[in-house]
Amino acid sequence: MNRSLFTVRQFLSLRRSVSFSAVCCQVMTNPEDISKLYRELSLFPSLGRADVGPVITSQYGGKYSNIYTEWSQRDLERNENVKFCRQYIVFHDDKSVVYSGPSGNCTEIKGELLSKDSPSGEMKAVVRECTVKGEDKQFLEIWSKNIKMKSINLTALKKHGKVYEDEQFGCLVWSHSETHLLYVAERKRPKAESFFQTESPESSSIGDEEESMKVDKKEAVKGEQFAFYEDWGETLVNKSCPVLCVLDIEGNNVSVLEGVPEHISPGQAFWAPGDTGVVFVGWWHEPFRLGLKYCPNRRSSLFYVDLTGGKCEQLSSGTSAVCSPRLSPDRCRIVYLECAVYGPHMQCSRLCMYDWYTKKTSVVVDVVKRPGEDGFAGIYSSQLSPQCWSADSQRVLIACPQRSRKDLLVVDINTGSITSLTSNSSIGNWCLLNIERDLMVVSCSSPNSPPCLRVGFLPASGSQEEVVWVTLEESQCQSDIDWKILTFTPPPEQDNSQYPGLNFEALLLKPKEVKEGVKLPLIVTPHGGPHSVIVADWLLSSSVLCRMGFAILLVNYRGSIGYGQDSILSLPGNVGTQDVQDVQFAVESILKNGEFDNEKVAIVGGSHGGFLACHLIGQYPGFYKACVVRNPVTNMASMIGCTDIPDWCMFEAGFDYSTDCLPDPAVWEQMLNKSPIKHIKQVKTPVLFTLGEDDKRVPTKQGIEYYRALKALNVPARLLWYPGNNHSLSKVDAESDGFMNIALWMIQHLYQ
Repeated sequence: MNRSLFTVRQFLSLRRSVSFSAVCCQVMTNPEDISKLYRELSLFPSLGRADVGPVITSQYGGKYSNIYTEWSQRDLERNENVKFCRQYIVFHDDKSVVYSGPSGNCTEIKGELLSKDSPSGEMKAVVRECTVKGEDKQFLEIWSKNIKMKSINLTALKKHGKVYEDEQFGCLVWSHSETHLLYVAERKRPKAESFFQTESPESSSIGDEEESMKVDKKEAVKGEQFAFYEDWGETLVNKSCPVLCVLDIEGNNVSVLEGVPEHISPGQAFWAPGDTGVVFVGWWHEPFRLGLKYCPNRRSSLFYVDLTGGKCEQLSSGTSAVCSPRLSPDRCRIVYLECAVYGPHMQCSRLCMYDWYTKKTSVVVDVVKRPGEDGFAGIYSSQLSPQCWSADSQRVLIACPQRSRKDLLVVDINTGSITSLTSNSSIGNWCLLNIERDLMVVSCSSPNSPPCLRVGFLPASGSQEEVVWVTLEESQCQSDIDWKILTFTPPPEQDNSQYPGLNFEALLLKPKEVKEGVKLPLIVTPHGGPHSVIVADWLLSSSVLCRMGFAILLVNYRGSIGYGQDSILSLPGNVGTQDVQDVQFAVESILKNGEFDNEKVAIVGGSHGGFLACHLIGQYPGFYKACVVRNPVTNMASMIGCTDIPDWCMFEAGFDYSTDCLPDPAVWEQMLNKSPIKHIKQVKTPVLFTLGEDDKRVPTKQGIEYYRALKALNVPARLLWYPGNNHSLSKVDAESDGFMNIALWMIQHLYQ
């Protein structure tokens, strides 16, 4: 299980095996050239956040706003993702941008977990983590203009555990009066000690430390050292019992809000109108927690806790799953997303609205079974933008997949009508970073264009005007990459009788310039999920492979989000057949045009995409000449007892899930029959495995089980093991090392 690149002997063997390739193909084969290309394309940063400052009137009468942005970039030398900020200035007349440009250069951000400007823009709050005398500590800082007014050592206060910085629970919110700050942290746990604990000589220290140790000693609980605390699964390790915390800025006092029910985990909180209390999403964590990351279908509700009496009121039904509550600028309405509990992890959501003063809830946009004549396919998102309301509090902006694109949609809350601001654009992926006083800040990208930063004003309600987008930060278009979206209609024998007439799509990337007479090798990539989608976005690995000379087919088979709820519901119970047939049908369809080499087709997939890759090499022996799988599902029956999403195993196999029952032998048999391991004896394709040691979603034993079976059958197999990495293998060293090994594996087995 060696993580390193090929040895010198393997490298020389590889060069001999592909030395003829320059004559008969145009694929880059030299590892040094490949790593140089990867390094070049990995320099393009991604946008994560944008804040719009208050409108300022200059001495000449012109209006302008400052735009603060945060970016992330891979630093291969430091082996980390580096976060940096840059600011821009936008002159405008409240309807259009007059002038814009950067104000200063980039500055790296260090130690910041969370930060937020106050509503007036006069102050800024920062939660920072740093090491003091060898210990990790968290501080809450209050800045005013160029002065750090306060720096509160949250660790020393011992009111709670670590502050949550994740998108699932985390928040940092100023009260409307700018006197208090709201955030989420882990509940304080009593100090645990052994039954045989004795007082150490070091306990004779003096002053505050002595007093603190006395308090800890008094609160210590014997026998709790090794008590199990269940967390919220993949990427939420050590996040178990969140609590709502409030800082009184003037008094420097931190308090943990009371009144939240014991069976509820709170998060995504904000101040209610008038600062009378706090609105939050609460997730049921009894009888046990299920993985939350990429799973917005967990039972949850909207709650309000009063600051004075501590009374907690439930604002939504409690029988569904909710997320992303957003308060309107006039502080009268809250919109949020709602979907069914259990079932598909990602599904079509309702956009709901709660009126703060009438206490009534309405559905603004309902679930869409199939796209209508207007093409609207429904809302698919686990998070709304932090700011998504128009200035008049009458419209909501949502960026979400619409088939194989991600478009920016405007929803009228009174009529429920939907207008797309970007459907006619040649850009494939639009993300709303912020909207403030109708000034929109977006990130947009395509398979041949890394993310760029744009701003534009939202047209007035009822206006037929199109948005005039102004670019603040241009990206470097990769003109040698061509891409398009293909549509496929399954043959009649593969149509789903319960959900007939569904089609699906795939993204095809290929080099723009191809030597005459050369047929391109093809790498097929189905997405994971299975209820997710690959939109026409910038993807580093696909871009590098395409620049190397490969064609890439990214398949959004039936069951993908963005195509209507019927498409999603057509797949559960049919995994291993319908999704497999869709991928194979797409591949065979494009091979018919003679543009690609039928003898040089490879399959790559992660998670459920790995599930499909293993199915395809088993159900179509010898068709794929190379295979790479990242943390693949290989045996649903053996996975159910060790994953953070046991409901996935049952539901995708075609069974309802509940926490109070275990599957009977017939259910286990069905899960096994739908798993790739069933077809293992037919496999001939060499397989490369990349596994993350800390994966809680698809535990590593899934990949190891399949790897060992291949070794027993003498099928070429290699396994890369990445410590400290979870399901996504997104750490810089794992991602870069994995890519190089994947590229060389493809070359070795497609051209040997």
